[in-house]
Amino acid sequence: MALDEIVYQYAQRLPKSLQEELLNYIQYLLVKAEQQEKQEWGLLSLSSAMRELEDEPALYSMADIKENFG
Repeated sequence: MALDEIVYQYAQRLPKSLQEELLNYIQYLLVKAEQQEKQEWGLLSLSSAMRELEDEPALYSMADIKENFG
């Protein structure tokens, strides 16, 4: 038996109030999964953008950094 069928059978045995709570929890999990996927894509995108920069020579050294107080 497939997992979705098992979940459905268990959900059918719950009282209506708990079925509504289960639905709310499922919706929460879907939003959480979507946010996690967006975050993973963002990190992958940033990683891809920065990949070529690691091999470039530094434009400035620590000696180039100066503080000016006016």
